[in-house]
Amino acid sequence: MENWTAWPAREALLRMGVPRRRQVMTWGVRAAVAALVLWGVLREGAFHGWWYAVLAAGLGVSVAAVRAYYLTTLAQRLGPSLALVGVLLALGAVSQAAGAHAPAAVLWCLCALLGMERLPIGHGLAVSAVAMGAYALASDEQAVVIAGTVLALPFIGYGLRLDDEARGAGFRLLAQERAARRAEAESAALAERARIAREIHDVLAHSLSAQLVHLEAARLLIERDESRQQVLDRVVAARRMAREGLAETRQALSALRGELTPVEEFLRESAAGEGARLEVTGEPRGLSAEAGLAVRRVAQEALTNVRKHAPGAPVEMQFTYLEGWVELWVRDRGARGASAELGATGAGYGLLGMRERAELLGGSLEAGPAGSGEEGFVVRLRVPA
Repeated sequence: MENWTAWPAREALLRMGVPRRRQVMTWGVRAAVAALVLWGVLREGAFHGWWYAVLAAGLGVSVAAVRAYYLTTLAQRLGPSLALVGVLLALGAVSQAAGAHAPAAVLWCLCALLGMERLPIGHGLAVSAVAMGAYALASDEQAVVIAGTVLALPFIGYGLRLDDEARGAGFRLLAQERAARRAEAESAALAERARIAREIHDVLAHSLSAQLVHLEAARLLIERDESRQQVLDRVVAARRMAREGLAETRQALSALRGELTPVEEFLRESAAGEGARLEVTGEPRGLSAEAGLAVRRVAQEALTNVRKHAPGAPVEMQFTYLEGWVELWVRDRGARGASAELGATGAGYGLLGMRERAELLGGSLEAGPAGSGEEGFVVRLRVPA
């Protein structure tokens, strides 16, 4: 339903997106109308001598009033807009009184068109009624011509208004689509930054914490004056972990580029490196980068925790392909003389980060003691894939 007090949209008043050909045609029509008005004035012979200066002044005032009207309607200032329409109506009345019927008719018709095109509908109808009433009273044309003009011009003005509104709505939709795309791009960029941050954190946390375990063990051996070979073994292990950390960092960068080794191959290598037993069940299939990274990082974190808190304990790993999901299960069989001081080297953030990663993917991670009457610790990851 039409809102009688609502202004046309700003995009419509700005006449955004008007094709250049239409602009040329519009200015051509205006020039033709101006030429016809001047020809009509000269033909009527209403002005003589210095009165042509008055005609020129009136034409200048009319042009200035129309230009100002476009600006005030663009700013949606109703009072000044109606005042400027009043100036045009008054100029028409003065022209009619001076015997210049053609300029008067053109000014009144122009008021009807501009009122319907750029004012709120209620005010536009009022302006159109006043302008067309003045035209009908002053015109000496045939009744059919007068009636046709009085009825047609408001509809033409309203048609121009609808055309402008449709074009403005198109520009609004385009602006909204561009804003939505910008927001989507910003959201994707933030998500990618978060993903990169998680990858860097997980790689560094795994590598550095593993090195810390071996270096802490080396420190304890030195304090206890243990054999040189045991200290050397720990230092060599720390160096090996540094190399592995570098390799994992490179793998993380490859993952960000979408280049990943299969999950099963990674799990087999990890299990072999830690002396763990791995079992893979279900129908193998390709995993998304996010799901594959989650499985990798949880496996790394679980094995790191075994080294820190249960060194030497037997480890079992099971990777299962389910319908729409994959599940990783890692369990150790209990510590064998783990040092309390050595076990305290972690801050407990690793599994928390893994749980957050799983929940972001719509999955879950459970970690805790194996259960009553059983030794060891269990980590179970389940993510959609």
